[in-house]
Amino acid sequence: MPEMNAAPVTILLAGRIDSGNASQVEAEVRNQLAGKGKIPVVLDASDLSYISSAGLRIILRIRKEYPRLTITNVSSEVYEILEMTGFTEMMPVEKAYRVVSVEGCEEIGRGANGTIYRIDKDNVVKVYNNADALEDIQHEREVAKLALILGIPTAISYDVVRVGDSYGSVFELLNARSFSKILSEEPEKMDWCVREYVEMLKKIHGTLVPPGKLPDMKDTVLGWARFMQDHLPEEAGKKLLSLVEEVPHDDHMIHGDYHTKNLELTGDEVLLIDMDTLAVGHPIFELASMFNSFVGYSEFDHSVIKKFQGFDFETGKTFWHKSLAAYLGTNCATKIREVEDKARIIGYTRMIRRAIRRKGLETEEGRAEIGFWKERLLALLEHTDTLLFRTDEMEIEAENDNLSEVQSFVEERLSETTCPARAKMQIGLAVEEIFVNIASYAYAPGKGKALVRVEVSGTPVRVTVTFVDGGVPYDPLAKDDPDVTLSAAEREIGGLGIFLTRQVMDDVAYEYKDGKNILTLKKNL
Repeated sequence: MPEMNAAPVTILLAGRIDSGNASQVEAEVRNQLAGKGKIPVVLDASDLSYISSAGLRIILRIRKEYPRLTITNVSSEVYEILEMTGFTEMMPVEKAYRVVSVEGCEEIGRGANGTIYRIDKDNVVKVYNNADALEDIQHEREVAKLALILGIPTAISYDVVRVGDSYGSVFELLNARSFSKILSEEPEKMDWCVREYVEMLKKIHGTLVPPGKLPDMKDTVLGWARFMQDHLPEEAGKKLLSLVEEVPHDDHMIHGDYHTKNLELTGDEVLLIDMDTLAVGHPIFELASMFNSFVGYSEFDHSVIKKFQGFDFETGKTFWHKSLAAYLGTNCATKIREVEDKARIIGYTRMIRRAIRRKGLETEEGRAEIGFWKERLLALLEHTDTLLFRTDEMEIEAENDNLSEVQSFVEERLSETTCPARAKMQIGLAVEEIFVNIASYAYAPGKGKALVRVEVSGTPVRVTVTFVDGGVPYDPLAKDDPDVTLSAAEREIGGLGIFLTRQVMDDVAYEYKDGKNILTLKKNL
């Protein structure tokens, strides 16, 4: 019976093994294995410079007797012979890796699984935290190749090296500068960085991945939410879990660790690096990671971002908000805050879990940090009913003071179309009339929210503006139109708003559904 749990015996092979000394080498190997049973055997070939067919026959005979035989630290020349003769298919054979030192090298990126250093002007190395990282390296190579095939500009590792007690992947990045470095050294390029950063983000999120090729980020986030059940009040924990469960499966790509140290400018080309976190999933999971990188991790201690990104907290916060606005295609503060709050829920969940797993509850500072994030998470959970978001809709307090924000949001959506000036004015008029009506009467004397959605579709193009509120049921179309032929003395005050709306729009429809007033306006362009 083989000894399944026995420690392997390592035997050093050195110099040359040829027909002249093969018998002697075999005798020495068998002498070291005598009386040890069918244990794992490792042949360390780090000092082996040459092997002939006589030496191969030795290995084959030993392999027949010791099925769990591995050959390690094989030079390129010897590996070629083993590969040529099929030995690499018969047994595990590991190449010897070039040794690289990162002492004194510039750190250009740091992620959950490793740190990236520049080792010369042309090359960088990603050093993995896991000392046994060969599987991680193989995974990252595979997903990086997949991303490249799908059209995402990225660097592919061309070599694997030893770095201290771990392994590293070497990439060619000619004179590359990370976006973090650009922001820290040339703050005037903030808007350029935002534009390129968001353009790459949209390219990633617009990439459909063949099913099963990448892990599903939702599964990971569900694990975080389940972990939190023991660290939140019962109702809050249940709500967090249900919010994540309701996020639909999405086969579009997300990076998983998308921050400015993982975008490199090499010449005129922007490259995405650090691909081991690549996954598929809803964009809210990506936005949560981005929030953490630029704000979340540094919200309690503002010095954290300086150590990580190289720029200060205000720069990080500004970059995050500019990038979110550009990604959503709006400068509407309410819309940006709505999506940010959803991202913060996932972001805080991740940070709390991470801190607890790193023994944060065992120190005063750790408890303070966890408490800081938990307080914010609980507040967000109270008023958040979904983690989903649409770029074509906004939810806002139904108050007259918010009319300008609603108008700006609608105008931004219309700017994406070839909407004529006259049609824009007519749509704007209708939007004002309906929103003011909701703000004035829907919730009186209380307050509530209105959802505004702007959709553009079809050929010829049609703009659809939908208003949804949870106020008292009211069908504005049920009221008769005012008689505009009457004199001023005979006319009633009021009723003109919905009349104007019906005149300038091509279709106006109302329904009361699921406790909501839904008014839909349509305009053909």
